[in-house]
Amino acid sequence: MEAPDGTTQADLQATEEILYEARRKIYARSVEGLFATMRWVMVWVTQLIFYGLPWLQWDNRQALLLDLLHRKFYVFGLILWPQDVIFLALILIIAAYGLFLFTAIAGRLFCGYACPQTVYTEIFMWIEHKVEGDRLARIRLDSHPMNARKLSRKAIKHGLWIAVALWTGFTFVGYFTPIHTLAAEVVTLGLGGWETFWILFYGFATYGNAGFMREQVCKYMCPYARFQSVMFDRDTLIVTYDPERGEPRGKRRRDVPAREQGKGDCVDCSICVQVCPTGIDIRDGLQYMCIGCGACADACDQVMDKMNTPRGLIRYSSENALENHWTSKQQWGHLMRPRIMIYSAILVLMIGVLVGGLAVRKPLKLDVIRDRRVLAREIPDGRIENVYQVQVMNPSDTPRHVDFSVSGLPGIAVIEPAKGVDLAASTNLLHPLDVAIPDESAKSGIYKITITAHTTGSNPIVVGRASTFIVP
Repeated sequence: MEAPDGTTQADLQATEEILYEARRKIYARSVEGLFATMRWVMVWVTQLIFYGLPWLQWDNRQALLLDLLHRKFYVFGLILWPQDVIFLALILIIAAYGLFLFTAIAGRLFCGYACPQTVYTEIFMWIEHKVEGDRLARIRLDSHPMNARKLSRKAIKHGLWIAVALWTGFTFVGYFTPIHTLAAEVVTLGLGGWETFWILFYGFATYGNAGFMREQVCKYMCPYARFQSVMFDRDTLIVTYDPERGEPRGKRRRDVPAREQGKGDCVDCSICVQVCPTGIDIRDGLQYMCIGCGACADACDQVMDKMNTPRGLIRYSSENALENHWTSKQQWGHLMRPRIMIYSAILVLMIGVLVGGLAVRKPLKLDVIRDRRVLAREIPDGRIENVYQVQVMNPSDTPRHVDFSVSGLPGIAVIEPAKGVDLAASTNLLHPLDVAIPDESAKSGIYKITITAHTTGSNPIVVGRASTFIVP
């Protein structure tokens, strides 16, 4: 049947198949080599940091704790409050620009080596390989009907996956709830509702994404795959196949040079496809599904060794390097191009702003708010009094005594608290502040004053805030 616009039923069916391609399970083959080693190094580094950091102590508290309940972020010796949101924003911006810089230099390095989706997929695939065997063994196991052997292996695999996923969820929540407290609550079955929810939710997400969805997350859910092309240029290092050297591909004898047989170096073994975690064929050119892990380069190098052919048929290279036959030295010579220099300059500038801001950040904060219930009044001794609410924050690990003073009018003084206040470490205090002047010191009106908080000791910290004083 043909539609009015000439479209046939076969055309519609073909279009539907393209838009809604059914997933084919990928049985990735294990591979060894330089890039595989680098990936596992990053797995160990990232997971030692992720799983170990919550257990690290600093001054008798958790070194890194994002305490949302009390609105305080502990970062080793630094304590950030909601008023320090500018520093958190800078950290996120620095991370984004760092990602842009790495992408412009060498493509999806983050995706291939440090992205949580990649890391946990690598861990889950390692468990699967140890329990069910390598690629062919897993294919045979899945093709067989269910029996005791298949059931036991699947149960062991999923049991280990669930254990890793739950431990990951527990660790994630440990960044927001003190992990020693969280561990005790787990042991005594005293977990709160929200803690239980987030452990199970994050564990389920890890189990589902790394165990089942895998490459689907990279292909269809990750937004980074869609906009990465705007950060690439012709000098960006990417995992690429050299068609000039590899084509025409086909089987050939090992003891005779490929060109004498009318063939390229590629023997069309498809091992590069078998080891790819997203199931693409790198020989088809750069694709947004490629995460830049280099597994195909490792596999191809092993085949080239067996065929007595130089390595590097699949390698990290750039479009310009391939077209112009650059050497490695020439290729690296094009690293510092304008885009890279701009990204690097912005990144260095923002890091400098962050470090400088933290360096000059005073370990005492003061906010002053007028008490709107009592704007101004005459007290029994004849003086005019204004009442304020002062919030004093001590974002450091050191207890401090804070005194208050006021200036801006003749005879103005702090009545209460006359002896100041004591602030424990990493706490804030909201306290009324009574300020008064002699009745004859000023005419009726509104006057600008400065309320100052200053600590006692050998290295006093002074913080002032402007306010107004009302004389009725």
